[in-house]
Amino acid sequence: MPETLTLAVDCGGGGIKAAVLDEAGTAHAAPVRVPTPYPLPPTLLVETIAGIADSLPRAHRATVGMPGMIRHGVVVHTPHYVTRSGPRSRVEPDLVAAWSSFDMRAAVADRLRVPTRVLNDAEVHGAGVIAGSGLELVLTLGTGLGSATFDGGRLAPHLEWSRAPVRRGATYDEFIGEPERRRLGDGLWSRRVVAVVEGLRPVFWWDRLYVGGGNSRRITPAALARLGDDVVIVPNSAALVGGARAWELPLETWG
Repeated sequence: MPETLTLAVDCGGGGIKAAVLDEAGTAHAAPVRVPTPYPLPPTLLVETIAGIADSLPRAHRATVGMPGMIRHGVVVHTPHYVTRSGPRSRVEPDLVAAWSSFDMRAAVADRLRVPTRVLNDAEVHGAGVIAGSGLELVLTLGTGLGSATFDGGRLAPHLEWSRAPVRRGATYDEFIGEPERRRLGDGLWSRRVVAVVEGLRPVFWWDRLYVGGGNSRRITPAALARLGDDVVIVPNSAALVGGARAWELPLETWG
């Protein structure tokens, strides 16, 4: 049988990256990255993905990971794409309305003419790293804080607890997101990462915690030593590898 190729798209607050991978997670061309355009209505994101796809080998299916609450491929809420010029800029009411209940899965599938799955970006990241046994939590450190929970390889319903208050009214996103890392420097920011992990451990009692995202590499050695043996740092490339492996998750994951 011919090899099944997956277009894996990782949509972030600052950039959109994509690659075409086989079922083993091997890329068949160098990944392509473009800056996230703003303002960003749904149709522009779909066309941006299509433009990237045109520059890569033809795929048989697509996986899109994007920030926010995604249920069965439909956008319930997305934090960055409703703003005028990107993360922390002014929220535009017309973009909020445009993104609310937008069927991203159907739109991408129709535009690319391939079967498509759309998930929260941390969930796709997790699909690329989990072992598939026990309770596994995934945290991604980037513009904000992403999360995904897997139980025996099955994806649990997404929780946007990254937007919950953690300290003096600041949300998890605000507490350890990229703006705070820049303000504090890697040392003090890494201490906050440790504090978040220690605070979440008695909430989840995970068997394994994976910490990924673009800023995971910025955690200092001293902080890494305090995280514990049940915590694994994973490369950001998992966001694309997960695009191929997401199709192996149990079918009931997708509703």
